Amino acid sequence: MDWTSGYVSDIEYTSGFYREQSPAWLNFVCLLNGIEPVDLQQPFTYFELGFGRGLTAQLVAASHPNGQFYAADFNPAHVAGASALAKQAQLSNLTLLENSFEELAHGQAKAALPQFDFITLHGIYSWVTAENRRHIVDFIGRYLKPGGVVYLSYNAMPGWAPALPLQRLLVEYADAFPNRSDVQIKGATEFVGQLEAVKAGYLSANPGLKVRLDSLKTASPHYLVHEYLHKHWQPLFHADVARDLADAKMTFAGPADLAYAYPMVFLNDEQRQLIERLPHPEMRETLKDYLLNTSFRKDVFVRGAQHIGARRQSELLAQVGLALTVPRPAASAKMKLTLGEVNGHEALYNVVFDTLAQRPHTLAELQQLPALAGQNIHALAQVAALLSASNQAVFYFPVPDSADHTAAARLNAALAAQTRYGDEHQALCAPLLSNGIAANFLERLFLAAIHQQAELTPESLAGVAWQIMAPSGRRLQKDGVTLQSEQENLALLEIHAKGFLTIGLPLWRTLQVL
Repeated sequence: MDWTSGYVSDIEYTSGFYREQSPAWLNFVCLLNGIEPVDLQQPFTYFELGFGRGLTAQLVAASHPNGQFYAADFNPAHVAGASALAKQAQLSNLTLLENSFEELAHGQAKAALPQFDFITLHGIYSWVTAENRRHIVDFIGRYLKPGGVVYLSYNAMPGWAPALPLQRLLVEYADAFPNRSDVQIKGATEFVGQLEAVKAGYLSANPGLKVRLDSLKTASPHYLVHEYLHKHWQPLFHADVARDLADAKMTFAGPADLAYAYPMVFLNDEQRQLIERLPHPEMRETLKDYLLNTSFRKDVFVRGAQHIGARRQSELLAQVGLALTVPRPAASAKMKLTLGEVNGHEALYNVVFDTLAQRPHTLAELQQLPALAGQNIHALAQVAALLSASNQAVFYFPVPDSADHTAAARLNAALAAQTRYGDEHQALCAPLLSNGIAANFLERLFLAAIHQQAELTPESLAGVAWQIMAPSGRRLQKDGVTLQSEQENLALLEIHAKGFLTIGLPLWRTLQVL
């Protein structure tokens, strides 16, 4: 009997961390859009639907010891793997469930569920059947508290329109050659390459497909299978998603991609005037996607949004902190965002960069700087949003005085220890941010070396790191060439370790990663 409903399940999804799913991030979205956020100083509840490999659920649970976290996936391999890591990190506030959307919607979860302040799901909504989308909405309607927040990301129209025939071709070709999904996607992508070689008219007439065609050749098979081979895969219009969620009494709060909170950044006057002519909010939001050719959306909805006045909004924004996540020399007012490159006011941004290089500051503290006299709190909130969107800094909220960071430390140790076997979980907890941050293999490898009592010198870190990675057969690369000898690998590890000690470790200490 097929339990998958056309959803690919024979190989696991990639292990990704999606920071927009964190309670802190969702609260900031609400605040920017004038909606009362959930009080994270008090105990709260959170549910992730379709958690995949579980990294996001684990990081947000470890980062919020006063929250109770639940997550469900219908793939038992996902549940087993995530449960093993959660057990290793002793995440007592995280419950992982193996349940379908239908079971959850009908109150048949394998644990008693409370009402939730947050419900999140990444990508799933556009990968499943219409029936399962109905179950998701029913689950939200059943379990989300009034005032609760939903994060829902999905493949979007019209940006996906040119690629619809490509996805159909990949599915049809895979079906014609039954095999394991990763083998199917490999054969299908090779076939598409042959179509490119013979200059197929569809590919030639759609030059915008180049990015997707290139990704077919370079992306992980695990990613490609789950992006393209689901039988009921369907990119969606925002207006349709908003109408679906309206059945659970949800209203659109704003985009989780923070740059989109500021239309002045990405729309000109004529485009904004065109949008304002439309009478309904879901129509206006959908028209933005036509203007920007959006192919992926990250939407935040609220059930019973409490709209706050300007004074309350300003008071809450003043409490928001901001911390650099890059070295000061790398910080730039020229910001690379999802919607393209944006140039901020250099004098303003440089003051912020110089100040944050000393230590994290709240927006209220930044506002008091003589060099920023005259800047209102909303202008500084925009700086925080754009710097967070461009991965140069991250906002944060005050944490409870009783916050315990030991769960985050245990999870970070467990994630670092995984470098002994591979490079799957590419993030760590940053307790200051109540969120996770990206961490590459070498950074996590050096953290594992520190946990094994390596001295904080390049030589010691490199030596212990080599002892951890060498038995797995992993070797470093230099200029595209894999280094084979121990001596070559140790020499390059020392170079990387010096950079980590000089740049990475101080940033980690500021963010309370270590």
